[in-house]
Amino acid sequence: MTQSVSLRPREIDRALKLCSGGNQRKAMLCRWLMAEAEILIFDEPTRGIDVGAKAQIYRLIENLAQQGRSIIVVSSELPEILWLADRVLVMRRGVAEGILSRDDLSEQSIMHLAITGARKQVQST
Repeated sequence: MTQSVSLRPREIDRALKLCSGGNQRKAMLCRWLMAEAEILIFDEPTRGIDVGAKAQIYRLIENLAQQGRSIIVVSSELPEILWLADRVLVMRRGVAEGILSRDDLSEQSIMHLAITGARKQVQST
């Protein structure tokens, strides 16, 4: 498990305060994944970590999805959303404004819903 995220050192039980920000995040991911949950929720999974650690976490999320696990990513970073998402639920002031499928996904479509609040018909896929 620790090898899949390049955790350094590879001590999953090490006190997190002794790790860098990126390694803290990766160690927590390893601990959660040991539970073998079918649905995983990542809330701002790469906030405040370096580019290299971000890439590793993105690969991990992609691998988990390929294994058939359901992944929910909550993120305020558009590049992260565009890279990882198959569908995006856009929220504005706590209200769901619409769901965008992969084919309709772009910075413009996300920002349009987030800024204008113009609701788009929710499509089930």
